[in-house]
Parts: sequence; C-alpha cells; structure tokens
Amino acid sequence: MRRWHLLRTGLTCLNGTTAVALLIAAVARTGLRRGPDAILIAGGYRLPVPRQECFTMGCVIFTRNQAAALLEPARAALLGHESRHVSQYAVLGPLFWPAYWLACGYSWVVTGRYGPRNFFERHAGLAAGGYLDAPLRPWAARVATALNRGPGP
Repeated sequence: MRRWHLLRTGLTCLNGTTAVALLIAAVARTGLRRGPDAILIAGGYRLPVPRQECFTMGCVIFTRNQAAALLEPARAALLGHESRHVSQYAVLGPLFWPAYWLACGYSWVVTGRYGPRNFFERHAGLAAGGYLDAPLRPWAARVATALNRGPGP
C-alpha cells in the first residue's frame, strides 16, 4: 500500500467525512468490508438517494451490490473511479459536498446532464464511473466558442 493511500484515509478521518459515511452506513445497515488501498466498501446500500450504483463518501465506497462484487476484476475501473473520489475527499474534506453539487449544477446547465462537465467526475474518469460524455447545449457551445476566440482585433 502506498503512503498516499494511508494519508488520504487519515485525512478523511480527520476531516470528518469518513465519520459521516460510517454513520450513513450504520443507518443504511450496510455490510462493511475492507477494500484495497485503505478504503472501506459498504455493500448492500438500499436508501433511495443517491440513485447511483456506487458513490463515495470519505474513504467509504457505497454500493447497492454486495461489497465482494465491487472487488471483482471486471469492476476494477469502477473501483478506481470511486477510489479517486476518496482522494478528492481527502483534499477538500466537507467542502467536497457543496463543490460537487455546484459542479453537478454547472454540468446540468451546460449539457442537460449532471456528470459530463462535472470536474470531479471528469477527474475520476467519466467512462469508468459509468458516465457518458455529452455535447454542450447549443447556447453554451456558442459562449465557449466566443470565449475561446478572445477579444476582437
């Protein structure tokens, strides 16, 4: 295990995001299992929100499936995606939540979807997280083109 993995887990414990995740895991009655790189996997998540198959909070990755399913080789890309979110929590702590939702809002405004232009999802790997890229809405594409052109002569 690399030092960064231990450090990021320690940071998510210190910044409180892992404590919140463990509370949610208890309320949701998930089973906890150790995963790779000092993360925990909460399997069998059944609360209605969020609706995604997997999501991360602190150093805990929640999945609607059994924890062992996320550890299968076929799910390595998704596990890697969620693991990158652990690193984002380590850096931002509780500020991750408003920053993430602002990024979701921005993505929705410019594409009509919550993930494609969300910085955090792009950084974690869109395809690995099950997100499809989407083109900008026509008005947003015109604004982007105008901004890229810069001021006139």
